[in-house]
Amino acid sequence: MAVTAAAISSRTNARVKQLRAAFNGNSRLSGGLIAIEGEHLLEESLRSGILPQTVFLSEHQHPPPELPRSVEIVRLTSNVFSSAVETRSPQGIAALIEPPLYRLADILERLPSPLLLIAAGLQDPGNLGTIIRSGEAFGASGVLTTPGTVSPWNQKALRASAGSVFRTPVVEATKEEIADLQATHDLTLFAAVGTAQNGVLAAHAADLRQPTGILIGNEGAGLAPEWLELASARITIPCPGPVESLNAAVAASLLLYEASRQRSATASSRAVGAIPGALRRRPTGATR
Repeated sequence: MAVTAAAISSRTNARVKQLRAAFNGNSRLSGGLIAIEGEHLLEESLRSGILPQTVFLSEHQHPPPELPRSVEIVRLTSNVFSSAVETRSPQGIAALIEPPLYRLADILERLPSPLLLIAAGLQDPGNLGTIIRSGEAFGASGVLTTPGTVSPWNQKALRASAGSVFRTPVVEATKEEIADLQATHDLTLFAAVGTAQNGVLAAHAADLRQPTGILIGNEGAGLAPEWLELASARITIPCPGPVESLNAAVAASLLLYEASRQRSATASSRAVGAIPGALRRRPTGATR
């Protein structure tokens, strides 16, 4: 593998600027590449078939043994490395990768009966990353993000997804495109709401085996009226405790689990209790 002869010590070096731009989400200056930091995310990208274009190492960091020899390695002094990455306690390894690109058609082809999670105006990157991770865990076809939702390539979203964003299709879609899916693919849109009012279905009472889209709204304001009007039905998670509502990512995860449970129970070709779309993977730490 190609390695720079000496650690770069200038913060204005072109490669350092590119890495910094990628961490800042500046697609123009990063050449369309995104930055990832840490051995875990690098390992997950490789496991997902995404080969990094360049790996940046702090001067005393060793390259991971599983890294292909064809990957370029650039060494930076510790100070320069810290100036380019986002975290306060850098792990000493970062990489530039080309993000996977998906279309709506790619998502719809993944399952005979699509299961979509639609993030409508989510602002918290940790919530979006967790939703993407839950989507992979519970066999969702993919995640749709509406305009105004935080980017799945935001650094906090990346870390919260724990690598699931490399494998779970995430596609931005407008209200018109989602309405078209509703009409052309017989998609039932369930609007997640926090209170069990008249006409609101409890999660276990809703049929989530059919082609399904679950709408999750903004953390503070919930779903905008336009989404509530578009929805086929409203759904809630019954809570015996005296809470007003659940965190957006928690609510999405519980609804995805319920959809997975229903689909598992009626799938005659699967073993009892199997989770659709589950991957065989090593255990991960609770903090990942």
